Amino acid sequence: MFKFNKTSGQVSRLLLVLAIIVLVAVVIVFLVMRMVQPAPKPGPEPDENLPPPLVFEKQLGNINFTFQSALNKGDTLKASDVTEGSYVNSWQKDFKTTERFIEVTIGAKNMGTNNTEQGAWDIENIVDSKGREFVPDDSYAVGPWLPNPNLCGVLLKPAFQPTPCTKIYEVSKESTGLKIRVVTGKDNTANNLSSGKRDEFLIDLIVK
Repeated sequence: MFKFNKTSGQVSRLLLVLAIIVLVAVVIVFLVMRMVQPAPKPGPEPDENLPPPLVFEKQLGNINFTFQSALNKGDTLKASDVTEGSYVNSWQKDFKTTERFIEVTIGAKNMGTNNTEQGAWDIENIVDSKGREFVPDDSYAVGPWLPNPNLCGVLLKPAFQPTPCTKIYEVSKESTGLKIRVVTGKDNTANNLSSGKRDEFLIDLIVK
C-alpha cells in the first residue's frame, strides 16, 4: 500500500513538471511569434507644406465671433445699390476704387449670462497672406452702402442670435488669404477696448 502511494505521488509530480514545461514552451513560442511579426506600417507623415485649417469662428471672453459673408463688390459701389434709409439721395454718385471693394459681415453672439457693454467689441482691418493691412473705408464715404442701422459694437444680450457687423474695405486685387481682425476689450469691457487692453483674433474670409 505504501509503495503504491509513493509511486502515485511520483507520477503526479512528473505530470506537474511536464505541465509546467509545456506551459513554459507555449509562452516561449507565443513570445517568439510576437517578435517575428512585422511591425505595423507607420501612418502617412504630415505634409508640412499643407496650409493650416481655416478658422471661421472664435470666442473671446463671452463674445463668440463668426464669419457670415465677404462679398467682392468689384471696383465700383453703384448709386443704384444704395441701402434704403436716411442715406438715399437723388444726388448720390457711384463710388470707385482702382482695386476692389470687399464687404465683410461678422456676427457677434453673447455666450455669457449678462448683457455686454456698448462698444465692447468691433471688427477691424483685413489682413492678407503677406501681412498687408487694409483699413475699413470711412463710414461717411461708404455709409450709403452699409446696413442702416449698422450694429457694430452694440450691446449684446445673452444667447440672442449673432448680431451682424458690416464694413467695406478697399483691398488690393493681388491680395490672397484674407483674414479679418475681431476685437473685444479684456473682460469684454468697453473701457479696456478703448484703452488698448484687448483680446483679438484673425478670422478667415471666403470672398465671393
